Amino acid sequence: MPPVMTSREPSQPPGTVPLEDLQRNYSGVAIILQPTPSRNPNDPLNWKQWEKFINYGLVLLYSLLMFAVIGAATPTWAPMNEQLGFSYEILNDSYATGSATLCIGALIFIPVALKFGRRPIYLLSALLQVAICIWFAKVQTIADLMLVNALSCLLGALAEVIVQMTVADMFFVHQRGQMNSLYIWVMIIGSALAPLVAGYITDSQGWRWVWWWMAILFGVCFVLFLFLYEETKFVEWIDGSPPSNTTQELNSTAQQRQGTGKEDYKDDLDIELAKVQSTTIHTCRPDLDLSILRTPYVRRLALWSTTPGSLGFFIRHIYQPLVVTVAFPAVFYVAVLYGVITATWQVMITVIASVMPEAPYNFTASQIGLMSLAPLIGTTLGSLITGPLSDRLILWLAKRNGGLFEPEMRLWIVLAFAPLVPAGILLFGYSLGNGNSWIIVAAGYAIFGLAMAPVSSASLTYLTDAYTNIVADSLVGVTFVRNLLATIFVFAITPWEAAVGLQSVFLALGVFMIAILGPGTLVFMYFGKQLRAKTAERYRSYS
Repeated sequence: MPPVMTSREPSQPPGTVPLEDLQRNYSGVAIILQPTPSRNPNDPLNWKQWEKFINYGLVLLYSLLMFAVIGAATPTWAPMNEQLGFSYEILNDSYATGSATLCIGALIFIPVALKFGRRPIYLLSALLQVAICIWFAKVQTIADLMLVNALSCLLGALAEVIVQMTVADMFFVHQRGQMNSLYIWVMIIGSALAPLVAGYITDSQGWRWVWWWMAILFGVCFVLFLFLYEETKFVEWIDGSPPSNTTQELNSTAQQRQGTGKEDYKDDLDIELAKVQSTTIHTCRPDLDLSILRTPYVRRLALWSTTPGSLGFFIRHIYQPLVVTVAFPAVFYVAVLYGVITATWQVMITVIASVMPEAPYNFTASQIGLMSLAPLIGTTLGSLITGPLSDRLILWLAKRNGGLFEPEMRLWIVLAFAPLVPAGILLFGYSLGNGNSWIIVAAGYAIFGLAMAPVSSASLTYLTDAYTNIVADSLVGVTFVRNLLATIFVFAITPWEAAVGLQSVFLALGVFMIAILGPGTLVFMYFGKQLRAKTAERYRSYS
């Protein structure tokens, strides 16, 4: 990913950029493109919309399958328990083993993506998943079970980081919210719909066919990437500067204007949202250099695109994400927030798979799969609400702020949906623990899904906007923390439940989420810019 060349004045911290041209006489919103695209038509930021959508569509398919291969396992547990004698504790531990390797997968592969590009990582990981799924279809021993889960999730970790790198490569700040909403929606579809489909496959064809179908789908994904996916890493002007000064003329105006304070935003928010939805948008784009020709199609499909510098230089990204996570407060905040909410999601998946086959529910594999429709519906509604709204909202907030965009503006979405997260967790945990109707359990599951999509999307986009140049390291750190928490939670859930009961487990998770989503989010909404200013030099050093 190229360095983000913005027109930000030295006095402004990373992520604070002019986003609206208040000097232009437009009837709607005049957007300043951030990051500033080069004049080269090969720059992914300059690609035609249909080219971007084809590339990103393939990336979403890849993400769908990566999350599906993790989520598809749980409906197969009951027949594996019967046919192979694997206890539910062993099956639960195999899931936790996969969560553990999810921690380190990105640490291993992202340095390669930075050095050789995104394309070889997508291709290699899809091809390896074909082999792993075939192995999964032939599992006989506990060793097989542990190894296939470990290796599959080692590769699956890539979907949580390389997708965000691709978003930053191709899309501007005012587009990232919607793109990340699509990503989170696909993530939930993969995690939630895979158990549903796997349940029916298990009942009709046998549990091994779940993995044969996954192998076929990954094979199709590999072929599509081989012939259609173009490299999004662009390094032409790493040592130069953008040729256009489109945004430079706006710095003085943006800084002279006094933006409306955060305390005034919420009062006007409901009134303005309807206006924001129908606003006409204009973009301030530099002219392309027509003397530069597009790279021929065959060359655009090269297996790798090497970035200057020794491989050793990129190896530092194996440990640097962990340093970045603790060195930048915003990264640590997102890591904990995103980590706890997605770890709770994984706990819900495993609890349903282990509790609902037993009395009083006595669910079959297909019925367990059907439970995943609840969060899928909730997530779809959440994504439909927040996808377009998130990006439109920051345009309105930037306009109120004299044209300047602050990444913390994304956090209004987090705050708006925050109450639904613990509400869904508590309704789910207490109704399941008390053996209440599956309808009540599904309602809690759906409420959690409704809130999970916007909260996860907004937090990831906030991080991408705040520290774009180090998004790879930041998101690897976030992924490490997220999967570390998931591993701890999933390993601990069985003895924890035995000691205090399922209701108390989910009560603790709900209280934890309240603490993070309430006080934690408010701290960064009000002091996030100051924290970014204090870490500005450190950010430039890592960039």
